[in-house]
Amino acid sequence: MLSLENQQLHVKLLDPSTDRARFGVRYCTGGYIFQITDHLHGPLLTGPTYPESFNWFDGQGIPDAFNLGPLTATNKDDDNKLGQALIIGSGTCNLHDREVIEYADWSVAQTDAAVSFTTAQRYANFALALTRTVTLVGRTVRSYTLLANTGAAFIPMRWFPHPFYPQPTTDELLWTNMPLRWHDTSAYTKLSNNFIARRGWPWTEGQYLPLNHDAVAPLVLLQRHPTLGLVSAACSYVPDFFPLWGNAHTFSWEPFLERLVAPGQSISWWIDYSF
Repeated sequence: MLSLENQQLHVKLLDPSTDRARFGVRYCTGGYIFQITDHLHGPLLTGPTYPESFNWFDGQGIPDAFNLGPLTATNKDDDNKLGQALIIGSGTCNLHDREVIEYADWSVAQTDAAVSFTTAQRYANFALALTRTVTLVGRTVRSYTLLANTGAAFIPMRWFPHPFYPQPTTDELLWTNMPLRWHDTSAYTKLSNNFIARRGWPWTEGQYLPLNHDAVAPLVLLQRHPTLGLVSAACSYVPDFFPLWGNAHTFSWEPFLERLVAPGQSISWWIDYSF
C-alpha cells in the first residue's frame, strides 16, 4: 500500500500494481483510499463487510467508480460478443464474468502531501488520459480527478465516490445544503433540523434511497461520526444523481457526476473529506 501521513492523520491508498488482489471491475484502481486513521482515535472509515471480511465488490474506505459507464465497441466485433468493455480507471473487462482482462497501467508519483496516479487507456475508438491525485492537508483529504479525451469518439462518463462511514451512535446521519425532494421510507426520515436520520435500526440488510434535489450550487454536507462527532465533505460539482446506501456496518452517500466528454475536451473535479 501507499501512504500519506501528517501529525493528525494517516491515509492508506491501494497500490495499483501490488494490491491487485483487492481490485475487481467495480472500483477505480488508481487513487483508491483504503483507510484513514486518526493518530488519537484510530480508524475513521469502514465498509459493508468491515471489519469481519473484505471483497472487491463491496470494498472499504473511500473507493470511487466509473463502472456504471462502461465504454463498449460500437460495431459488432469479437470484443462486443465477448461482453468486453473499457471501464475507465480499471481496465479492459469482461462484464459478463465480472473479470478484469487487462488492468490500467498507472504511473505513480508521490510527495510528502500528495500521491498522483496517471494512466492512458485505449479501446476501440476510445482513448483517454486519466489523472487521480489524493492530497492530505491538515485534517482534509482531497480526491482530484482529471480526464482528457484523446481519442476520436465521445466518452459518456459516469463517476461516483462511495465513502463508507461507520454508523453513528444516534440515528442522525446526514445534513446537506441541497434542497431535497423525497418521502420518508421505512429506513430514512427527515428531521426538523434538516438532518436525514435512519429508521428501523438496527438494519439487517442494505438500505438504498435515491434523492431528488433542486441544487444549483456544489454539494456540501455534514456527516455524523461515532468517534469524531461530526465530519464534513464538499464537492466541486452539483451532483447529477444522489442516492444514499447503508447497512449494519456502514452508511454512504454517492454524488454522481455524469458528462459527455468530446474528443479533445477534458474535465476535472474534486471532493474534499474533512475530519
